[in-house]
Parts: sequence; C-alpha cells; structure tokens
Amino acid sequence: MKTIILSAVLATTANAVAGQTNDKQSMNSAPVTCKLTTPELQQRKKTVIAELKGLLLERTETLKGVKYKFENSDKMIDLVANFIKTERMCCSFFDFNLFVSADNGFMWLELSGPEGTKQFIKDEIDF
Repeated sequence: MKTIILSAVLATTANAVAGQTNDKQSMNSAPVTCKLTTPELQQRKKTVIAELKGLLLERTETLKGVKYKFENSDKMIDLVANFIKTERMCCSFFDFNLFVSADNGFMWLELSGPEGTKQFIKDEIDF
C-alpha cells in the first residue's frame, strides 16, 4: 500500500514538474517577429533607434543576443528606457538587461532572447 501511494505521489510530482517546464518553454518561445503596425510607433522606433546608434560606444555579440555600451548619464538612461518601452510593445520576445555602473563610467544594454534573436537584430533593426 505504501508503495502504491508513494508511486502516485511521485507520478503527480513528476507531472507537475513537467507541466512547469512546458509552461516555461512556452513562455520563452515567443515568435521572433515584430508586432509593430502603426505608423506612429514605427516613426518613434526609427527616431529612438537612430539616436541610440549615434551614441553607441561599443557593440558586442553574446550567446543569445547583443550588448551595447553607452555613456552613463541621465540623458542616456532616459533614451535607453524609451527604447525599452518601444521594443516591449512590438518585440515581446526580447529580454532586456540594463547595467548602470556606480562610478558613472558606462552603461550596458543587453538584448537577448530565443534562437533567432541575434539574426533578427541584425536584419530587422540593424542595431
């Protein structure tokens, strides 16, 4: 009897863990496509990206995306925050990581995501 109950508990636990794994996989498998459709959003995106590209100090490819180095200033933090706000609306597959150094030297923005993210950045936003 103890063996049957233990087996049932283990099977239930295994199913729950498998379900959590599948949920995580489905959350991380957002399609690598842009949902940008309105001209207003397209224009905003163009201007924000153009300004950031002009202020970019360094670009480094990572395993799952790209890191960008910028001067650490209030203006730069605002520009990067606007970029993140815009990209979150249209490219839900992006993961954003922003590192701002305490010594006011430099800041890094990392864009990453599922397989295909680096190619999307290169082809679609050229950033």
